[in-house]
Amino acid sequence: MADAATIAKLEEGFKKLEAATDCKSLLKKYLTKSVFDQLKDKKTDLGATLLDVIQSGVENLDSGVGVYAPDAQAYTLFAPLFDPIIQDYHKGFKQTDKHPNKDFGDVNQFVNVDPDGKFVISTRVRCGRSMEGYPFNPCLTEAQYKEMESKVSSTLSSLEGELKGTYFPLTGMTKEVQQKLIDDHFLFKEGDRFLQAANACRYWPTGRGIYHNDNKTFLVWCNEEDHLRIISMQMGGDLGQVYRRLVSAVNEIEKRVPFSHHDRLGFLTFCPTNLGTTVRASVHIKLPKLAANREKLEEVAGKYSLQVRGTRGEHTEAEGGVYDISNKRRMGLTEYQAVKEMQDGIIELIKIEKEMQ
Repeated sequence: MADAATIAKLEEGFKKLEAATDCKSLLKKYLTKSVFDQLKDKKTDLGATLLDVIQSGVENLDSGVGVYAPDAQAYTLFAPLFDPIIQDYHKGFKQTDKHPNKDFGDVNQFVNVDPDGKFVISTRVRCGRSMEGYPFNPCLTEAQYKEMESKVSSTLSSLEGELKGTYFPLTGMTKEVQQKLIDDHFLFKEGDRFLQAANACRYWPTGRGIYHNDNKTFLVWCNEEDHLRIISMQMGGDLGQVYRRLVSAVNEIEKRVPFSHHDRLGFLTFCPTNLGTTVRASVHIKLPKLAANREKLEEVAGKYSLQVRGTRGEHTEAEGGVYDISNKRRMGLTEYQAVKEMQDGIIELIKIEKEMQ
């Protein structure tokens, strides 16, 4: 059971949400009085309460979602809140649906989407993973951060071939190494106000680090927002090469580090927007003609469930007609299907761009 002080804070937070009439978060939408009363005194085995789940959304009333999972069990224990939020965000993933088993499919079905090199500047595929037996950020102790980092760095240091590289801990990092990682756009910063409010940045920079291979085409972030962010990327449009590299890396890491997985929700991470496959496949792409006809661009993107963002990600402008375009769906379909949908959509966009006079 949650203690009296926690329940008092929860009551206060709930009142604040109720009073915030202009708040549009999914938390506000689905944390009804009856759901609140049902969940306010529950506690996971690792000691997490509803307060850990909602505190970021209570503090930041401009959140889009407003909830985080403090540990894997929270998705089950606080399901009356998480399930409708997941259904709303991952359009169509109903509370009765089950995410399919992991399936990377036939990796040779993926190609270079822009063999002439005229449109796609770079291609990236990433996924998130959590280490079994450890809670997510808000409940991790300093000792656990250190223990996880040592497991991850020793696992990554044993990778061979194209994946062979170096692990750079953030703790004690020299200015030179720091600058080099910033120049490569590899370094992550301490979390934003949403993550801070969720208590996701404690003991910073303990246990955090970055691994990259010698070619700088494979990258792992350790204990940033998720336990592991695994990223494969390169210049140009060869999605096949990028995808195959990611799949072989994930398989190699999984042999040594068991991942948190849920029968219904797939792979579990800290944020409910990133469940299921957790895969985001994206390109930076120049589409000057379609950029001038944004309606057409959005129409084609919609047909293939693609998300169109500005060059530097969410809420940014397209600099010089360059967009960041990725798959929107991560749940209720396999890894193969998610990336294939994105490949088909990008090929179609390039075809339309070429046809436009």
